[in-house]
Formats: sequence, structure tokens, C-alpha cells
Amino acid sequence: MRAVIVESHGGPERLRYVTDHPEPVAGPGQVVVRVAVIGVNFIDLAHRSGGFGVPAPFVPGVEGSGTIASIGPGVDGLTVGGRVAWAMPIPVNRAGGGYAESVALPADRVLPLPTTVDEQTAAAGLMHGLTAHYLTESVHSVAEGDVVLVHAAAGGLGQTLVQVARSRGATVLGTASTARKRREAVAAGAHAMFDYADVVEGVHRHTDGLGANVVYDGVGAPTIMDSLDSLRARGTLALIGTAGGPVTAVDPMRLLTAGSITFVRPGLPDYIATGTELRDRAREVFAWLGDGTLTTRIGGRYPLSEAARAHRDLADRRTHGKLLLTV
Repeated sequence: MRAVIVESHGGPERLRYVTDHPEPVAGPGQVVVRVAVIGVNFIDLAHRSGGFGVPAPFVPGVEGSGTIASIGPGVDGLTVGGRVAWAMPIPVNRAGGGYAESVALPADRVLPLPTTVDEQTAAAGLMHGLTAHYLTESVHSVAEGDVVLVHAAAGGLGQTLVQVARSRGATVLGTASTARKRREAVAAGAHAMFDYADVVEGVHRHTDGLGANVVYDGVGAPTIMDSLDSLRARGTLALIGTAGGPVTAVDPMRLLTAGSITFVRPGLPDYIATGTELRDRAREVFAWLGDGTLTTRIGGRYPLSEAARAHRDLADRRTHGKLLLTV
């Protein structure tokens, strides 16, 4: 079958497209899914570069949609031909296998699609939707009247957070690097957008000096101190990614002097750790996608053979929205 392999850790050039990769077989408790659409995520880039220590060679990819091709022993409640989607079906230090025509997955980590959600929408929206759900529900329960700051608000996850936070009644502020990206984030629902250099002043101007209740920071090193300075007392700083560089240390005294700030570095796998929690969150995400509460913006579609180009475009921030690979 066709697949993309990370031969050794490194840059996008380490991705090799092959046409003779072995077909997966459904083992006990597994299903094999014939892949239709693959979501491209920053964790794919981290796996490729060696950031999580996944042993090479491996097939990357932790999100996608398709139809069930075969079912292994001990699996109930799923049928061959059923439409499904998945996101983060394995721990972060294991290969996902999704950059391929077929993938074997744990049956309890695949999600049947409702009739209101097509395969492209599922692959574009599930992982970001699940992430936005736990960030606005469990990390900080966003309530009506809250002020939420989203860094990189024009990206795939950023636009999802903007929409979900606004649907909960929050005032949503954001950052983006260009005027075009700021306009796109406003179109997604942000109330006001700022350049990164102006964010602290902008947030305090829009909050009468109080600051935000929560900051979702997916940039990392370049923004972490401004995130702290943008919060009100007893606010929450959620470091949700390090696209701009790793955060190596945050002085606890700095959290105190900024107003008894709660600092957290959460990850999706811990918030969908059980099948019940995954299904409960996914049920709400699929409802958002189905009724229009959450819409997905596709930033680029690439054939599987051009996965390396998708990785380059995502890393260089040349795109706006979610990137997809088609099989």
C-alpha cells in the first residue's frame, strides 16, 4: 500500500513516500481503517524531528477519517464499512501510522461519525475540537463574561479556540503576525486582534486594565512573558504548544508577582485517557461541527505523496487553517 515513512529523525526531507508498505492486519481489539483524509498537526512535525523519541523508521499521523475495512477479535459495536474518525489514538511517544492508505487502530479509540459530519470535516476538526473542548472545559472552564486571549488565533487550533470560547459567552482577544491573519481571526469570531508586539497594551486597553482570565499560548518562548503580563490576578496561563521555541523555565516567583497565576502545560492524551471521556468530548465536538457552532477552515489540501511539502508549509506558517492530506 501507499504510505509515508519517517526513515530517520530530521527535517521534512526525511519523509519518504512509498507504494509497497505492508498492509496492516487487525489484531485483537483492533480495527483496520481504509483512510480517506488525514489531518496534519504540529505533533507530526515533532515526531518526525525526534522530539518525542519515536523510534525510526515509522509511519506518522495521529488524526484522520475513513471507513472500517476489517475488524479484529474481541471488538463489538463497530461494523465493516462504517465511517469513523480518530485523533491521538496512541501515547505521544508512539507512531500513529495515519499517513497511509490503511491503518490499524485500537477499536476503543475510533469514533463512528454521525450523519451530520463528513469525512473531510472530521479530519479537519476532530483533534482541534477535542483540544479546544478540554482547554475551555477542564483546564479553564470558560464562562460568560470571561476574557480569553488566544495566541496564533488564525491557525487551525487558534480559530477553533476562538469559536468555542465565543460560543461560551467569552470576549475573545487574539494575536497573529500579519494583518491578513488578524482579519481571518476576526472573521472566525475574535472580538479584537493584536500584533504580538502590542498584545499586552491591547489586552489591558480592552479590559480596563484588568487583563485576561485565561491565555492559551501555543507559541512558547517568544510570548510566554507577555502572556503572563496579559493576565489578571488569579488568571490561568495554558502553554499549549511551542511553535516559536521551547519554554525552558518559568520562575514560580514570577507567577506570584503576576497575581498568583496558575501555569499549566496540558496535553490532549491525558484529557481523553479513557474511552468514556473520549466519546463524551467527541460527542460534543461532533455536535458543534454538525450544527455550525464550529466550522473548519481548510488551509491546504495535499496528496499523500506531498506530505513533506505540507510539513514545510506548516512549519513556515505559510498557511491559514488546517492542512489535510488526501489518499
